[in-house]
Amino acid sequence: MQAKTRELCLLLLLGLGSQGALPPPCDSQIYCHGELLHQVQMAKLYQDDKQFVDMPLSSAPDQVLQRFGELAAAHNHSIPQQQLQAFIQEHFQSVGQELQSWTPEDWKDSPRFLQKISDPKLRAWGEQLHQLWKKLGKKVKPEVLSHPEQFSLIYSAHPFIVPGGRFLEFYYCYGHVPNGARVYYLQRSQPPLLTLMMDSYLTHTDDTTFLRDNIGTLALELDFWTENRTISVSLGGKSYVLNHYAVPYGGPRPESYSKDAKLADTLPEGDREALWAELKAGAESGWDFSSRWLVGGPDPTLLSSIRTSKSVPVDLNAFLCQAEELMSNFYSRLGNDIQATKYRDLRQQRMAAMRAILWDEEKGAWFDYDLEKGKKKLEFYPSNLTPLWSGCFSDLDAVDKALKYLEDSQILTYQYGIPTSLQNTGQQWDFPNAWAPLQDLVIRGLAKSPSPRAQEVAFQLAQNWIRTNFEVYSQRSAMFEKYDISNGGQPGGGGEYEVQEGFGWTNGVVLMLLDRYGDRLSSGTQTAFLEPHCFTAALLLSLLPSFLPQ
Repeated sequence: MQAKTRELCLLLLLGLGSQGALPPPCDSQIYCHGELLHQVQMAKLYQDDKQFVDMPLSSAPDQVLQRFGELAAAHNHSIPQQQLQAFIQEHFQSVGQELQSWTPEDWKDSPRFLQKISDPKLRAWGEQLHQLWKKLGKKVKPEVLSHPEQFSLIYSAHPFIVPGGRFLEFYYCYGHVPNGARVYYLQRSQPPLLTLMMDSYLTHTDDTTFLRDNIGTLALELDFWTENRTISVSLGGKSYVLNHYAVPYGGPRPESYSKDAKLADTLPEGDREALWAELKAGAESGWDFSSRWLVGGPDPTLLSSIRTSKSVPVDLNAFLCQAEELMSNFYSRLGNDIQATKYRDLRQQRMAAMRAILWDEEKGAWFDYDLEKGKKKLEFYPSNLTPLWSGCFSDLDAVDKALKYLEDSQILTYQYGIPTSLQNTGQQWDFPNAWAPLQDLVIRGLAKSPSPRAQEVAFQLAQNWIRTNFEVYSQRSAMFEKYDISNGGQPGGGGEYEVQEGFGWTNGVVLMLLDRYGDRLSSGTQTAFLEPHCFTAALLLSLLPSFLPQ
């Protein structure tokens, strides 16, 4: 299977994949491909295509397909919407029926970090956010194990936290971490952060036995990226090995079927499979969708210009660099020096490649590399600073250069959060949206530095983000997956679906920032950064009390 995947990746990269059909994302003729999926999704019975492919079956798939075939034949394969709706009501269950509520066993009503929050309004808000983990806790019902063919959800014996809103699945290791725990997601991965999760777990538990029992699973995920998502880049007579997102599987995404099919209608028939593969690669990146990937075709503002697999992303390679360092540390801890050396060498090779291909000395940041044009893409994205967050750089001046880059890009003038880009394409991973994980990349990337100036900028960015989240929560009693920072903090927009409430990563980043900066954060009025020439004076004043006699 891995050899087949590598062959398909090669065909796609060579541009040959567009000449013929690529395999579907899974074998299910209900959830992944086939006439039933096509008719239901193109009939637009639901506002969100994901709703249908997340609905469990009421009976065996063979019976459902037989009944559907009879219905389709009776209507010359053009079933009227009313009859199609009645068929769905008879043979499918509502979304979420396969899940039951679950409260984490280690959940405590009043965690200690709340007591560190000085602002009483922020402390009360933190308590409410902490309660949301119980609302987002889920467990799969046993019938998914006994009849897996009737569900798109993949069974897990272990409970989990869902993001919220339309995202009612978990993220789990299946030889790699799928885009989500649905059968139609199995051929796309996620940004590789499983090794970092293990590191966080070990930091809190020191459970070396768990590490020993599961390090093979961590290695398996990194092997997936090596075997299926590797790209060679030549520059200056040398060849460097890095990674990219690429999903060589055909057909529209089942959870966005009608949108993908409609978009493909704007292209020649021979280019449609390649488009669908690039859309899946964009989903694999987590940035679905963004101007980061819209680099092909005559109009780069159109989603049909997407070329995700033709980019070498900064964040992906920074994540893998960090994972290689952690794997080296893990194997050293377990006494396996051979494997520790292997991953240490891989990290060194990747850091050299990132510096040669992605780093721009003049700009003072890393940039995605365009494989087709053979040059870096110099637009601003918070992901450009991911190596600071992951610790994958060797230049001691990198943090100072990154601060200058943020100033030169005018990013520090935004009061309500760091924008996802400076381009307004209507896609959700672009301006004016701001996302919690991207705030974390920049904030913690700067906060790790020994530089007082970098640490103060990190705090001010955290303060801005906290106030945006707090103000929106105060107005709407909800947390959102993304925020519009263009004219005061509001729930975000754009993209393929309505903004979702919940929301796992938003809650997590806020609670992390409250834990880290709770003694300094305020729920009061938002303020922009001072101009750079005033910043040094303000920083000295803020540090002055630490130098005064107590």
